[in-house]
Amino acid sequence: MTISDIVQKSDTVAGRTFDLLVIVLIIVSVVSFSIETLPDLPPHIQQLLRVIEVVTTLLFTVEYVLRVVTAPRKRDYVLSFYGMVDVLAILPFYLSLGTLDLRILRAIRLLRILRILKLVGYSRAMARFGKAFVRAQYEITLFLFCTLIVIYLAAGGIYFFEHEAQPEHFGSIFHSLWWAAETLTQVGYGDVYPVTTGGKLFTFVVMLCGVGIVAAPAGIIASTLSEVLREERQE
Repeated sequence: MTISDIVQKSDTVAGRTFDLLVIVLIIVSVVSFSIETLPDLPPHIQQLLRVIEVVTTLLFTVEYVLRVVTAPRKRDYVLSFYGMVDVLAILPFYLSLGTLDLRILRAIRLLRILRILKLVGYSRAMARFGKAFVRAQYEITLFLFCTLIVIYLAAGGIYFFEHEAQPEHFGSIFHSLWWAAETLTQVGYGDVYPVTTGGKLFTFVVMLCGVGIVAAPAGIIASTLSEVLREERQE
């Protein structure tokens, strides 16, 4: 087994293990970055978070180099969506761009977990709704991960726009997650809202994304359930 098989393929034990380790690393990086945005952190916690950032960035760099070296078409990978996200997530660290922190983009890399999930079998002994869910499992899984990523990106975006103007509501990305969830789901309680121009424009974009988030799962389940019902009636 070569390094290329481990890095580029997920149909082997070594390949799945490599992908799982990368996913764990992404989760550690995303969580540590979110904690870093909390105000009034003790110095020792800040130091620990800094060490985690250095270590994870170095490991991400090694992973990126391995993916480039082992890619069948190196140029295609570098210019691909995942390739651009991978490099944007580590580049600011080396360029010391303190005002441009793109670590939140690492959350997008969690889409790689779909490579592993597609190998997992699902039980067929389910009720009618279960059958519909199984038939739409890939669409629903993709939608779920995309929704979680969009919520996190929305929280990160509104934090950067509003945390100085409203530290009581947007004191960290964790505080901003509530606003992101209620805005994307079109709940709109009105208890937390942007006051800056950039925040308002960003909210408008998030609300447009929220229309799809509300409608998409209902359409997927309704369509698949209708198909299952039609087949049962024919039987």
